[in-house]
Amino acid sequence: MSQTTVVSMKLKDEALHQLQARMQPGQVVLLALNDGSNAYSKMGGTCTIGANFQFVILPERDPAYQIKIENNAGLDLWTSDAEMVFLGSQLVVNARNATLSLSDDSGVIDGAVTIATGHPAAVSATDLRTGKTC
Repeated sequence: MSQTTVVSMKLKDEALHQLQARMQPGQVVLLALNDGSNAYSKMGGTCTIGANFQFVILPERDPAYQIKIENNAGLDLWTSDAEMVFLGSQLVVNARNATLSLSDDSGVIDGAVTIATGHPAAVSATDLRTGKTC
């Protein structure tokens, strides 16, 4: 993928409300893997590779996430090449019973997408020791 890659996502109303409830005006949102492969992930283990995603809310854009995700909500939403390996086209985020799901044209990618806030520095050594693994 390149910096000119265009990705689009539809956020259904309930999913959008869950994200906006955690955001402040002007914040940036990342769609990031949650498998231990990046600075925002508190999970790890081979069973989570490409299967777990999270939205990370930041005060400013992380330059490592260079792929803009166009979306129906007007969010400043980004992802990276690492995530694109696991994503197809026609991304949709839905919410049922306060749980977010991410799907594409092939089906459900992750039925339990999480929402996190903060910079990579917020992931401490304790978080890494006590984080979920498989």
